[in-house]
Amino acid sequence: MNKNQNPFHLSQLRYSGTRLMQAIVLALMVALAIPAMAADSRAVKSRVAPTYPEIARRMRISGVVKLEATVDAEGRVTEVKMISGNSLLAFAAEDAVRKWKFESGPGIAKVEVSLTFAL
Repeated sequence: MNKNQNPFHLSQLRYSGTRLMQAIVLALMVALAIPAMAADSRAVKSRVAPTYPEIARRMRISGVVKLEATVDAEGRVTEVKMISGNSLLAFAAEDAVRKWKFESGPGIAKVEVSLTFAL
């Protein structure tokens, strides 16, 4: 067979193979992300309101505290970590969210929670 008559060039095969691998990797990433996104949307069954810290009240500090709560399969909060907000308000926010109960789910979930402290 003549070199000019070959319909498939090596560079075209490499390009097609690379594109196919990219599509497969993307499909796997989407498939793995869907259950994780569903777990992060658990509904809150019961909330405990945070106690406004007295020192923050006296200093007239207000604002939003964003937290990441780790929730087990039974809906109990196992860990709370501050993402952003005033550190004087964070302890009260973390303490309150540790007492929250979430809907049961298939496994451990990370849920983002925002608490607003206003005078």
